[in-house]
Amino acid sequence: MASDNGRRELWAWLALTVLGSCLVLLAAGQVWVRVLGGQAADAVAPTGGDLGPVLTPLGLAGLAGVVAVPATKGAGRRVVGALIALCGAGAAAGTWAALASATVTGWLREHNAVRAMAGLPWEPVPAWPVVAGLGAFLLLAGGVLAALRGGRWTGMSARYERAGEQPGDKATAVAAPARRGHEDRELWDALDRGDDPTESPDGR
Repeated sequence: MASDNGRRELWAWLALTVLGSCLVLLAAGQVWVRVLGGQAADAVAPTGGDLGPVLTPLGLAGLAGVVAVPATKGAGRRVVGALIALCGAGAAAGTWAALASATVTGWLREHNAVRAMAGLPWEPVPAWPVVAGLGAFLLLAGGVLAALRGGRWTGMSARYERAGEQPGDKATAVAAPARRGHEDRELWDALDRGDDPTESPDGR
């Protein structure tokens, strides 16, 4: 029962943490700023990855951590969980910093040099920063959960024993072929002597 609960918890964790990583990666590729005014049609607008260069690497690192958690156990799993949590915290900080006025204005000025002389009015596209923030939260929560409860989850390298199998069963299984070989040898020895191996010792 405990093993089944741990397996279900692991699958739920995998789904949520993968979702968090994918949300960060998806949001990083979308436009986060809308340029206003008459120059909007010709202006270049930045994506989340442009304004927050850490978002894509951290999203990919989160996915790598998701793969690493089932392949590790013990202290290694806790370390991987802590790293995933750091990815989530870094993605949250990157999302917040990406929408800073100085960051956006500087990017627009750099990539729209001629038009930006007079300044380009802009406004954020709120949906994608929210998506990135949600993904960062899921990564952070998933990392903390893996660090605290990952030891209860079944790993890829786990081996399951047959129900009711005792430690001595393996030794018995190994000894059985040797015992059968000894009995076969006695049978052939009896035939060589001319004895009937099917007869009982009292001759019946």
